[in-house]
Amino acid sequence: MSEKSKFSWGAGVATGVGSMPGTDAREAAKTVTGSLEALPYLPELPARGPGADMIGRTAGLLVEVFAHVEPSGWRISDRPGRDTRRARSWLGEDLDAIEEFTQGYQGPLKVSAVGPWTLASALELRGGEAALSDPGACRDLTASLVEGLRNHLTEVRRRVPGAQVVLQLDEPSLTAVLLGQVRTASGYRTHRAVDRAVVEGALRDLVGLARDVTGAPPVVHSCAPNVPFALLRRAGVEGVSFDFSLLTERDDEAIGEAAEAGTKLFAGVVPGVDGPLSDPAGSVMGVRTLWRRLGLSPGTLAESVVVTPSCGLAGASPAYARAALAHCARAARSLADNPE
Repeated sequence: MSEKSKFSWGAGVATGVGSMPGTDAREAAKTVTGSLEALPYLPELPARGPGADMIGRTAGLLVEVFAHVEPSGWRISDRPGRDTRRARSWLGEDLDAIEEFTQGYQGPLKVSAVGPWTLASALELRGGEAALSDPGACRDLTASLVEGLRNHLTEVRRRVPGAQVVLQLDEPSLTAVLLGQVRTASGYRTHRAVDRAVVEGALRDLVGLARDVTGAPPVVHSCAPNVPFALLRRAGVEGVSFDFSLLTERDDEAIGEAAEAGTKLFAGVVPGVDGPLSDPAGSVMGVRTLWRRLGLSPGTLAESVVVTPSCGLAGASPAYARAALAHCARAARSLADNPE
């Protein structure tokens, strides 16, 4: 089991995944901090356009690696240009907003960035192929990401001095990287699967960074099927965030081992797009059922599980996004009040 982080999550905690609807940074920060008192997060607003999307936002953090927008997506550049400047400007607006609404705040604050393998799958080299195709480019991207996140996390801590910063790495392409399912630029082939030890090693670099700067390992988020729980646990992450509806019984053993090792489970149980919301206790009924099936102690449930939407809320209406986050908070409290 990995070394314990320096702070406790507490019981009955909820949070969001990252993205929010709309283009107003202050409104998003106000919603997040008002709805999630125990674990607010720095929102992403991809509706603003390229540079506010998760790839562009993270590309803007990189050190000595730059990117610009092509019709096919984000491509590595020789120097910073308009797209890099726009990404950094929007992140600055987001930081201003979260700083405004966390005055005097003491407690965890989650910030997100794309992890090294999803970044390597999405960023194109100059010839148009994904950086994933070049092991050297993957190593360079990981090193650049480590330094960029070191700067970013330090800035968040400066702006919100009472925060215990929690880093979330978004890795929706991680399973595809491991299984060799990331398509080439032509679309006719796929890139070769990356060795699991290489994947784990890059993630360990980010775990080390997060420990150095924040005192806690990162959380890794993936809303894809077949999340590699065992690999992430070996890499030393603090928690794994996932879409609960995509779990199958094949995941039971890995989830049970992760929970017993102290890995936090960020269970995405509330839909990320507009629709009817069940009662809060009903939203976490599946989590309670899973806990019983795994033979885990009910007394550990509320401290082991953080309740979240199934994925980001960028595709939801503002009213639904507010309701969904409030619903997550009530569902988390129901786990604490009645773990069985």
